[in-house]
Amino acid sequence: MKIPVLAGLCALALCGAARAEIVDQSAAGFEIRHTFTVKASADKVYAALLKPADWWNSAHTWSGAAKNLRMDLKDHCFCETLPKGEVRHMEIVYHDGGQRLHLSGALGPGQFTGATGHLDFAVAEKDGTTTLTATYDVGGYAKGGLAEQFAKPFDRVLGEQVERLHKLLETGKPD
Repeated sequence: MKIPVLAGLCALALCGAARAEIVDQSAAGFEIRHTFTVKASADKVYAALLKPADWWNSAHTWSGAAKNLRMDLKDHCFCETLPKGEVRHMEIVYHDGGQRLHLSGALGPGQFTGATGHLDFAVAEKDGTTTLTATYDVGGYAKGGLAEQFAKPFDRVLGEQVERLHKLLETGKPD
């Protein structure tokens, strides 16, 4: 898995305003949040969210191919098929079919530490415009310090993925 270098900022004039931030950080962990709005129904946004193979960047997968990613609501798995196995990136711990999706676990290099996290996607529609907010709270132990090593890189990677989802919804293409 490659360490992220892209900031995930909206580069297309068609994209609505996106907000991103490291909300909080301490020795115990950090919270990051990314938000965008799109002229689409909440159902359309939620359906797209459940298909990470369509919007996740292949550079941030273990297999090198986003097509191997899936959100399986039956098995509660945000998983990736590998040539000789599988990785469970996160467990789906809550989904309501349209407004909230909660996942638990560690993403990327966080899986090699004592850290874990909670990734929440909130989808809210008003007057034909939908807001998606992704919040990732991470806590636990990582040699050298969790927030010091991971807050900014995780913020960039999650931001890039959320922006790719945003672009997919706006333009039909994630990049």
